[in-house]
Amino acid sequence: MTYHVDFDIDLRRNPYKGIYIAIEGIDGCGKTTQVERLRESLENLGKKTILVKEPGREGTVGELIDKILQGIVKVSPEVFQYLCSAERVLLHETKIIPSLKSGKFVISDRVFWSAVAYGIFDRTGLDYQKDEGEILLVSQGILSMYHGFIAPDYTFFLDVSVETAMKRLSKLDREKEIYEKKEKLEKIALGYKWLVEKFPKEIVIMDGEQPVEEITKEIISHVSSIR
Repeated sequence: MTYHVDFDIDLRRNPYKGIYIAIEGIDGCGKTTQVERLRESLENLGKKTILVKEPGREGTVGELIDKILQGIVKVSPEVFQYLCSAERVLLHETKIIPSLKSGKFVISDRVFWSAVAYGIFDRTGLDYQKDEGEILLVSQGILSMYHGFIAPDYTFFLDVSVETAMKRLSKLDREKEIYEKKEKLEKIALGYKWLVEKFPKEIVIMDGEQPVEEITKEIISHVSSIR
């Protein structure tokens, strides 16, 4: 027996004087580059900033997450989601909220949106056109772990082709992580496309194929609090 499934979600907004900015996208989209460039640009404008990465890779939980992403430790997708959620709680309590309270610009390399895009891939293998109900259930389950989190004031999704992402990843001097494979990134990219369609007011799409300096300028132009 099948049932119609739908749900509404109200995200928690930033009540503090600081500004919360997140950069999202598949592996190899250029997030790390833009996070660093954005911090440099803001500090040149006299703004106080802090960089964070979600989920973190330090401390007991973060180190375990790092080993899972490297393929050293194997756990189920459900366990991995809960570990990432726990690490994000620590990050919000110890860095993000105190920084926002003090008036800083918090620049985050990923936020909870990536948990949905990567989590749908991990826990389904469903068709986005045919299995909408199941995908909604999975995404609702993942988002329920983050219902108390402050949503970024601005989330920018760097949209690049999987081919571009793979070329960039091939140039990195390190071992590939578990998601950094063409067939996986293709499906994760569909997850981000689904998110953008469902939350159009939360996520700004950026052309990640254009020169890095143009992307930075475009991001800054969207953040009204900078001017």
